[in-house]
Amino acid sequence: MQHHLRLREFKMNELQNKMAEQTRIKELRDDPLAAAHSTKYQSHITRLERYLDNTGKLQGRLQVAEQYLQSGNELLHRVRELAIQGANGTYTADQRRMMATEVNSYLSELVEIANARSGDGTAMFGGDALAANPFRTLSGSVPGSNGLVLTDVMYIGGPARSQAEVSEGSLIETTFAGGDIFWAEQHAIMTDVNAATYSVDDAATLLIDGVNIDLKAGDNVYSIIAKINESDAAVRASLDPVQNSLVLRSTYPHQLRIEDGAGSTVLQDLGVVTGRDEPPHNLAPEARVSGGSVFDMIMYVRDQLWNGDVIDVSGAGLRGLDQAQHNLLASLADLGTRSERLQIIESRISYEIPEMRRRNSEEVDLDLSEAILDLKMLEYAHQAALQTAGRVLRQTLLDFLR
Repeated sequence: MQHHLRLREFKMNELQNKMAEQTRIKELRDDPLAAAHSTKYQSHITRLERYLDNTGKLQGRLQVAEQYLQSGNELLHRVRELAIQGANGTYTADQRRMMATEVNSYLSELVEIANARSGDGTAMFGGDALAANPFRTLSGSVPGSNGLVLTDVMYIGGPARSQAEVSEGSLIETTFAGGDIFWAEQHAIMTDVNAATYSVDDAATLLIDGVNIDLKAGDNVYSIIAKINESDAAVRASLDPVQNSLVLRSTYPHQLRIEDGAGSTVLQDLGVVTGRDEPPHNLAPEARVSGGSVFDMIMYVRDQLWNGDVIDVSGAGLRGLDQAQHNLLASLADLGTRSERLQIIESRISYEIPEMRRRNSEEVDLDLSEAILDLKMLEYAHQAALQTAGRVLRQTLLDFLR
C-alpha cells in the first residue's frame, strides 16, 4: 500500500512539474524520439534567429554603404561636368583655375567617403583591415595651386572582404575592398626582364589577390603563365612579344596585390616585385605600371585644369572619369543585388522560424486540459486509496509505541 501511495505521489509531482514548465518532456526517457526531434528543432531555430539578426544588421550596413557610394557618384558626376566645361576653349585661364579648385575640394570629400566608418567604428571600405583608414593621402605642391594639395591617395586596406553567414552555408560580404570600388582602370604590370630562358629552381608559390599559385621546379615562363591564367585570380598573364617579359593585367578594374610566397623569389627574379615592401606597394621600380584609381583620375583632371591643358582634359581626363564612374556604378548595382538577396532571405527566415516553433511545440508542448484531467484523476485515486488504507489498516497501540 505504501509503495503504491508513494508511486502515485511521484506521478502527481511529476505531472505538476510538467504543468509548471508547460512541457511534457522533463527527461529523455519521457519520449526519446520527440526529445531528439525537439533538440534538432531548437538548434535550427537558434541558427535561424542568428541568421535573421545578421540579415538585419547587414541590410543596415548595405544601406549606409549605398548612400556613401551614391554621394561619391554625385561627386564624380560634378567633376565630369567641370571637366567638360574646362575642355571648352571659351573659358579663361582664371576660370579653369577656379574649376580646378572646385575639383580639388571634391577630391578631399571623396577621400572622406572612401575612409567612411560604419556604426560599430570599423572601416567600411577597408576589406578585412577594419581598424585603420583604408586610404592614406600624401600632400605636395602642384603647379598652379596655392599651397599644399593632395598628390597621392594610396589604398592600404586589406584585399579580402569580411563575410557573415545569412543562411545555411550562404555568406554575404559585410565589408568592401576600396581597391576594387575606388578603382578606374584595369591594372597592368609590364616587366623589363627577359624571361625566355627562365625556369623555377625549387618548388615555389605565388600569391595574386590572395590566391595561391603553386609552381614546381623546372617550370618555365610559359608554365608560369598557364598556371596563373588557370587559377582563380582575376588576372591574365602573357609574354611580351618584343622583350619576352612577363605582363600581368587585371580582368576587371581593381588594384592587383602580387607577392612571392614564403621562401620564393620567382616574381622578384622576373622583375615584378621587390622583397622589401608589402603589397600592393611592392612593385619593382623598373616595372611599367598602368591603370589608376578614381583619385588618380580626379587629380589628373585637376592638374590639367590648373595647367590649362584643354586637350588632355577632354581626352584622357574624361575617359578616366567615365571609367571610374562606370566602376562605381557597377559597385552600386552589386550592393543593390545583395540588398535584394537579403530581403528575400529575411522573408524566408521570418516564415521558417514560426514554422519550426510550431513543429517543436507539437513534439514537446503539454496539453494543459488533458494534464489537469489526469492530475484530478490521480488526486481522486490517491484520496480513495488513503481512505481505504485508513479503514483497512487501523492504528494499534504498537503504532503509537513505535
